[in-house]
Amino acid sequence: MPITDHEAEQIQRANASGLQPVVLVHGLWLLPSSWDRWATLFEEAGYTTLAPGWPDDPDTVQEANAKPEVFAGKTVGQVADHVDDVIQKLDKKPAIIGHSFGGLLVQILAGRGLASATVAIDPAPFRGVLPLPISALKSARPALGNPANRHRAVPLTYDQFRYGFANAVTEEEAKALYEEFAVPASGAPLFQAAAANLNPWTEAKVDTENPDRGPLLIVSGEKDNTVPWAIANASFKRQDRNEAVTEIVEMPNRGHALVIDSGWREVADTALGFISRFVAPDGASVPAQTAAAGTTS
Repeated sequence: MPITDHEAEQIQRANASGLQPVVLVHGLWLLPSSWDRWATLFEEAGYTTLAPGWPDDPDTVQEANAKPEVFAGKTVGQVADHVDDVIQKLDKKPAIIGHSFGGLLVQILAGRGLASATVAIDPAPFRGVLPLPISALKSARPALGNPANRHRAVPLTYDQFRYGFANAVTEEEAKALYEEFAVPASGAPLFQAAAANLNPWTEAKVDTENPDRGPLLIVSGEKDNTVPWAIANASFKRQDRNEAVTEIVEMPNRGHALVIDSGWREVADTALGFISRFVAPDGASVPAQTAAAGTTS
């Protein structure tokens, strides 16, 4: 999929700045704009940020809900390759942060040796991650409940969003988040993740052993129904075989909406703290002893 004009502008801006880039990758049922506050925080800390879309992402939630068909059929491999194309045009190897299926995508990209540091937040499972908690199956049911959804765009009702994303916030906040952020999503990645352990050729796989993977932090929301601790911790155990730093942290009382809800700043500060241990805003590597000194997990 071609790089959009907006993405090209972000690439040009990042390269012209000379600063360390941080690439933010969203997951299903959200748009790149869901990262706007994160981008501001990281830029205030001295980094430059990019938030590439999935191929054909609309600019706004209103456009997305008016033309849901544009999301249909996008696969894990297509999106990973698109973000890969963006990264390849950067002058400096970026730090990368992803949420949900974005958390899977950044692990795929790190496994390709494209990241200086990676934070995967409530990441969707990849091949080799075996737990399938009931809550995760219930969260995926809006797509997996109908095989035809593999080729469709799948919206969430408010009740589905409340269970899968916003179960750890108040009803008032959940409704506000649904109105501000929720968009339809491609059903294909959910089917790919569900069948990953049955398909040796799946796109939902990660090279966890690449020595160039770089440092990785997995963040898990304690109350996440969509990617519960069992999935996040199983991903961590697979990744922990890598020779690079691999850590996991659980955010208390947080659900799957932890990157967009009222507690987003705590999660963003955790990601910023991890990344700054390994790469400075000017792109310089942080001394090994300094990086090790920050270990908390």
